[in-house]
Amino acid sequence: MACANTSWSEENFSCSICLDVFSSPVTTTCGHNFCRTCITKFWDEQVQYKCPVCNKLFNTRPDIQVNTFLSELAAQIRTTVRVKEQPCVEPAEVPCDVCTGTQQKAVKSCLMCFTSCCQTHLEPHQRVARLQKHRLVEPMDRLEDLMSLSSFGDATPT
Repeated sequence: MACANTSWSEENFSCSICLDVFSSPVTTTCGHNFCRTCITKFWDEQVQYKCPVCNKLFNTRPDIQVNTFLSELAAQIRTTVRVKEQPCVEPAEVPCDVCTGTQQKAVKSCLMCFTSCCQTHLEPHQRVARLQKHRLVEPMDRLEDLMSLSSFGDATPT
């Protein structure tokens, strides 16, 4: 059986009322999903009970139960989002100056380029002949200060 390459995002698991990842998601009889507190507050403020998405009217206030399957998926999405938001660099470490998005930990700093590089972005310095001549040192923070010193002819780190 072929495997479908489906990419699920946070939006697929978001309540259309609060626009956040579901918290205690419930499903209405018309098939739309909401956080339990969101739909409860919505119905508390309405004269008629209706679905906020399709406007289907309900004769009585629907008895809603938590959608356990959707609840588990939403919990996984929340965990994934938290992991993505965490930086890969600890406070005492030097971040890579080249990384975009989540910065990785720098493994070396180049005194010629005035950049600190993670293992991935250090690779050109190990491969390209011209860059192999650059002076690599242990990762240093505040290379911009060193750059301003070098313009005065003093490139020795303090």
